Amino acid sequence: MRVGLYAGTFDPLTLGHIDIIQRASKLVDRLVIGVAINRDKGPLFTLDERVEMIQPEVEAVRFNGAEIVVHPFENLLIDCARDVGASVIIRGLRAVSDFEYEYQMVGMNRALDDGIETMFLMAEAKYQAIASKLVKEIARLGGDVSKFVTPAVCERLNAKFA
Repeated sequence: MRVGLYAGTFDPLTLGHIDIIQRASKLVDRLVIGVAINRDKGPLFTLDERVEMIQPEVEAVRFNGAEIVVHPFENLLIDCARDVGASVIIRGLRAVSDFEYEYQMVGMNRALDDGIETMFLMAEAKYQAIASKLVKEIARLGGDVSKFVTPAVCERLNAKFA
C-alpha cells in the first residue's frame, strides 16, 4: 500500500488545499492529511476546530479510490511521515516563493530520512492566489471569501469574525 502525507496547518482549509488533496489521492492508496500544530503561525482556529472542518470536507469530496485519513500532529514532518507509514510527502506549490522554502525543507527532510520522498504538485491556475493567511484577512475585514473556501468553512470563518 502506497501511503502519502499531505501536511499543513489548514487554517482554514481552502479550495486550493482540496484541489491538492483530490489530485494527490490519484497517486496513493492512502492519503493522510496531517494537520499541524504550528504555534508560530498563531492559528485562528484551534487544532480541534481545524480537524472538525477538514473531516466533513474530505468525506464530501470524491477521491479516486484512496482512503483519506485526517491526522493531527505536533512533531517534525518527517517523524509524522514515519508515524503514519508514508513513503512520500506531498507538498503543494503556488508560486516560486513557495518553492524556495520547500526546497530547503526537502533537503532537511532527506538528511533526516532519505527513504521518504517528497513530491510537489502545482496548484491549479484558478487556485494559485489563494492563501489561508489572505483568506483570513479578507474575512476579518468583512469581505466575501466564498470563492476561496467551501460553504461550511466560509460559515465558520464568518462566525469567528462576527
